[in-house]
Amino acid sequence: MRAVQITRFGGPEVLDVVDLPDPTPGAGQTLHEVSAVGVNYADTHQVENSYLAAQTLPLVPGAEFVGTPVGGGQRVVGLLDGGGYAERVAAVDRLSWAVPDGVTDEQALAVVLQGTTAWHLLRTSAHLAAGETVVVVAGAGGVGSLAVQLAKRWGAGRVIATASSAEKRELTQTLGADATVDPALAEGDPKTFTAALREANGGKPVDVVLEMTGGPVFDGALSALAPFGRLVAYGMAARTPPSPVQAPALMQKSRAVIGFWLAHCMAAPEMLDVAMGELLPMVAAGELQPISGGRYPLTAVREAHQDILSRRTTGKLSLDPSR
Repeated sequence: MRAVQITRFGGPEVLDVVDLPDPTPGAGQTLHEVSAVGVNYADTHQVENSYLAAQTLPLVPGAEFVGTPVGGGQRVVGLLDGGGYAERVAAVDRLSWAVPDGVTDEQALAVVLQGTTAWHLLRTSAHLAAGETVVVVAGAGGVGSLAVQLAKRWGAGRVIATASSAEKRELTQTLGADATVDPALAEGDPKTFTAALREANGGKPVDVVLEMTGGPVFDGALSALAPFGRLVAYGMAARTPPSPVQAPALMQKSRAVIGFWLAHCMAAPEMLDVAMGELLPMVAAGELQPISGGRYPLTAVREAHQDILSRRTTGKLSLDPSR
């Protein structure tokens, strides 16, 4: 089968399309013909070996797929512990879900990783309450575009999205954002970003921030929190850590910083079942709109990574193993 393999760490240039043997499914696994593969910002960290878990070479990236069992059967979307950038995958049955006929491959891919992340960020980590103000950093991205919609659906009083271009900020407003802020304001002085977030909330501090950038964006967003506000960190796209957070500073303002990594939900599949059981029917009914960021041939995987790193993309990116 064709697959994308890396044998050295680095940037997009280390992604090579090669021929590899088909994976051998173990107990509780099924071998699938892959019709679409998801591309995530986390994949760029994996290729650099800068992700939360250390990587071992050689490796085939890819954390989610849509496909059918070899020999025929129900189309499913599933999560993987790597190996997704390939024509075939051996997937754990417990981490695969049937895709309704009215849901496209790209929509299913958006839901299974970014959608479940957005679901748990708001419900499990932030415990969003009706009427609260939610800031969604990178609101035009895969997670952010779904989080904006879910926050509005679940009763947020106001949703503020950040995005790096006027076009992306406009997109977030079509998805339901009440106001937008340019995250570049944080680069000069995080206090400027703090002020912009509060201004977008009518001069008041905010209740919840979903943050995946790090660095000064994290710093400015944390300062924008109201008492009992929660910042949920789930990424470090800027590759720059935020300023150290001290317990006395949190106590002084009754603020919370919460970390989230979907891998812990994969170890408790029932947490994914409840999210997928709600998200897939919403997509099928047209009540949740995943944004497609582009379907690239498997042979253009380097271009896909370059585009996501340069912030040229919106929504969910995918690879087509047939091309």
